[in-house]
Amino acid sequence: MEQRNKARFVWPATLTVASVLFGWHAGGGFATGNQANQFYVITGWFGPFSAVLALLLLSLVVREAMIMYNQNHLTSYKQLFETLYHPLDKVELVFEVYFYIMILMAISASIAGTGKMFQDIANISYPVSVGIVGIVLLALTMFGADLVRKASTVMTVLILVAALCIFAIAIVQKSDVIAQVFVNGPTWSQLPLALLKSFQYAGFQSAAIPTMIAVGTVLVTPKDSKKSMWIAFVLSSAVLCLSVLMLLGWSDVYVAIEGGSTIPTLTITKQLGSPFLTWAYYICLFLCFVSTAVAAIFGVVGRFVNTKAFSGMKNEKSRSAILSAIVMIISMGVSLAGLTNIIKYGYGYCGYIGIVFIIIPFLTVGVYKNRKKAKELAASGSKE
Repeated sequence: MEQRNKARFVWPATLTVASVLFGWHAGGGFATGNQANQFYVITGWFGPFSAVLALLLLSLVVREAMIMYNQNHLTSYKQLFETLYHPLDKVELVFEVYFYIMILMAISASIAGTGKMFQDIANISYPVSVGIVGIVLLALTMFGADLVRKASTVMTVLILVAALCIFAIAIVQKSDVIAQVFVNGPTWSQLPLALLKSFQYAGFQSAAIPTMIAVGTVLVTPKDSKKSMWIAFVLSSAVLCLSVLMLLGWSDVYVAIEGGSTIPTLTITKQLGSPFLTWAYYICLFLCFVSTAVAAIFGVVGRFVNTKAFSGMKNEKSRSAILSAIVMIISMGVSLAGLTNIIKYGYGYCGYIGIVFIIIPFLTVGVYKNRKKAKELAASGSKE
């Protein structure tokens, strides 16, 4: 009876944690198709397999991070990385820098993506579109952050449903082109690039670790963490592979259209000839971008609003407003580089940092330390 009750508790927890990583990955950045185009479509036949490898790496890294966090009863991601790097504890500062650069890139990508949508809908210049988006996001951050955060899960579900509908229809329409890609077979000279892109993608997606260790505290044993991450891996791989397959079939189409590669999924949706599907995608993608940006800005504000730099201002709301404005202005400046450049260079270089300081350490030193800790717990008779 006790085992049955434990199973009833564990499975909802594993599914919940898995859905958080799935939601992190299947957000606005994924839904634009820009990431998949730059990281996987460029490798042709290897694209879907490279995507699966990337998400396998990400799932394994997050699993080891959660196990280390829970086994050692840690209370922050700072402690997690100090434990990972010990005795080189100060290396943890690299993750701090990486993490806030990734947050800045996420906000900038959201502004750039929404700005491109506004430009597409209203036929206004890109800088003006970015300015409008910046003002909307600043207002939401100061007055509607709670509402946006509460609705973020719903937004993720909506964009996922819209994207899956588009994927299914678009794949069917170009099934012959997709089939021909696999009939032609791989270009083996692209294999090194495909492997690099897998690690690079997992590298920048590892910015999910602070969120995952926070929600992963409900997973009592390493076995629970493993179950949860396998579920996340299967779900994320399925939707990413569908995206890559669709883009492989339509790549010649959206590349030939001016600006078509910025949000390739939108370009493809327009080609499908369904105004309803196009507007549904517009709305869902906008909501998802807003959710990502507001949550990221709010996180930065919460982290720095009470630091010494702002101690001269007694009113917390004023401090939050000024800090939000500073973050927004910087992000708007970065967003002028365009969504494609942000993903290519911003996410790309963070991916390299992630490979060296997150992926490799967790899959080597992290695994060793977790197994060593597990043996110590077993020897002491602990039930963890």
